Amino acid sequence: MSSSSYDSRAIEVLSGLDPVRKRPGMYTDTSCPNHLIQEVLDNSVDEALSGHCSKIKVTLCRDGFIQVSDDGRGMPVDIHPEHKVSGVELIMCKLHAGAKFSGKEYNFSGGLHGVGVSVVNALSAELEVKIRRDSKEFQIDFADGEKTKELHQIGEVGVQNSGTTIRFIPNSSYFETDKIQKKHLKHLLKAKAVLCPGLQIDFLDEKKSEKIRWLYEEGLSSYLSESSSDIDLLIDESIVCSKLSDTQEVEFAINWSKNPRKELLNETYVNLIPTLQGGSHFNGFKSGLLEALKEFCEYRNLLPKGLKIAADDVISNSIFVISSKLQNPQFAGQTKERLDSKDHMSFVSSVTKDVLSIWFNKHTEEGEKIAELAINSAQLRAKASKTVERKKSFKGPALPGKLSDCNSEDLNKTELFLVEGDSAGGSAKQARERSFQAIMPLRGKILNTWELESAEIIKSQEIKNLSTAIGVLPGNPDISGLRYGKICILADADSDGLHIATLLCALFLQHYKPLVQQGRIYVSMPPLYRIDCAKEVFYALDDAQRETIVKDLKSRKGKPKINIQRFKGLGEMNPPQLRETVMDPATRQLVNLTISPNDNAHSVMDLLLAKKRAPDRKEWLEKKGSLVKV
Repeated sequence: MSSSSYDSRAIEVLSGLDPVRKRPGMYTDTSCPNHLIQEVLDNSVDEALSGHCSKIKVTLCRDGFIQVSDDGRGMPVDIHPEHKVSGVELIMCKLHAGAKFSGKEYNFSGGLHGVGVSVVNALSAELEVKIRRDSKEFQIDFADGEKTKELHQIGEVGVQNSGTTIRFIPNSSYFETDKIQKKHLKHLLKAKAVLCPGLQIDFLDEKKSEKIRWLYEEGLSSYLSESSSDIDLLIDESIVCSKLSDTQEVEFAINWSKNPRKELLNETYVNLIPTLQGGSHFNGFKSGLLEALKEFCEYRNLLPKGLKIAADDVISNSIFVISSKLQNPQFAGQTKERLDSKDHMSFVSSVTKDVLSIWFNKHTEEGEKIAELAINSAQLRAKASKTVERKKSFKGPALPGKLSDCNSEDLNKTELFLVEGDSAGGSAKQARERSFQAIMPLRGKILNTWELESAEIIKSQEIKNLSTAIGVLPGNPDISGLRYGKICILADADSDGLHIATLLCALFLQHYKPLVQQGRIYVSMPPLYRIDCAKEVFYALDDAQRETIVKDLKSRKGKPKINIQRFKGLGEMNPPQLRETVMDPATRQLVNLTISPNDNAHSVMDLLLAKKRAPDRKEWLEKKGSLVKV
């Protein structure tokens, strides 16, 4: 026990931008710097929403800097009466400082916490701000969030020339990669232009000499038409709606594809910020859409007896864009991926139902086509539900609570990962591809089943849960109920993990032999080490591979700095690392568990695990123990 006492001196107060540098993941997406660009961009877009900006330019500079420039009003340069520093310095260096709290300067805005651009400053190796206003141009410089040059005038500009230019280079130590995901960035810029009709957005990549300009005068309808140019749409003219109240607004455009497709435009925005996880506005939209269609179906007696349609049935095969604007929206986090404003949900639901009810009654023929799509989806869902229930159960038991199932039922695609521990299981759930990968966390070492009868091992709750998830009883030659095409053992790369993997291999060899014979069982090969050298990242499965990689890196010119991290377990790996190294079919390493008539797999496992072979095991260890590398 520590001899030191716990008193007020142990309390640490983080000031300035220290909280961001200490816990960057709480303020931004640390997988890449894209979210930093979005934070700067959102400030410029807020100027456009308020009618003060008509042009924005985003440049990926040849020297690695990122530049965002607009023709808005320009950040304030006068001295703040309370804090005694310029407005721009306050915005860049103080968390929760901004002009968007009162709603006087911005009716609808994306920057609500006064955090975004100060986070960019904190996580940038260098950052400079140039401001054009009052016929003058000013500049202030920062490095790692600290001011390096005071705000000073650098020139004069025309009376009509105003705006802000922020030029920064992300500090690579805070991000898994400093590479910009250009595809996502360009999609974001295009969407901003769509959602703010009349706003011109330019993109320039100096390295690739790539220039793109987006300008949409018609907004959502033109965006939807462009995005669905190669899709056979159900209705000739998409349904478009725009409704504004004193404090909130919703716009949407929707159509349906005649043929099922995986990649359809399904996007939602709040104050021009993409909400990838949807939220209140999306739920309200689905609710209003469902109510309108149900009312239409009931009035025209279209629903088969006993069939209930759900919101997902109506929205399946649809192509849509939803854009909400509201004062003081409540987001789930700083990255603003989900809206949690409950009042807005009822507003959107009411607007959607009213607009679509009128549309259905005016377009009865097209309405019946949409209803037919929804009814077909509901019928397929009901049929699949019954089929899955038959596959999932043995005489009725429900699937284990810890199982995170996948959507697909195709044995050529589905995979079940048996993961060591709840912590690693949580990361694996975030890293997986939900459509075809399922996760089943296991609690510690399972029972040694090598010498036990199949009827006896099913008494173990852990093995019972595993059997239920797989869909096959131990010892049963009938594997027609198999629920996954691949079963992957995913345990830590250390000795305990290898022990768990061995016990699972023994379980499948002894009690699920048909699965092994069909090549259904795999062992994942997670890395034991991560090696960082400059901007490159390598993974090593063992000490030998680590030494090979390090030796190769040291042979390079310039004595590169090499950092080696040893993973204590899968739980230490974040979801992107787990996805890349053990789950992504394109980059992972899997070993197929196989047996043949001529191998000695059974005798080796018997030597290692049989209680009756303890003397033989002791003799083997005495002879072979020196071969183990510690």
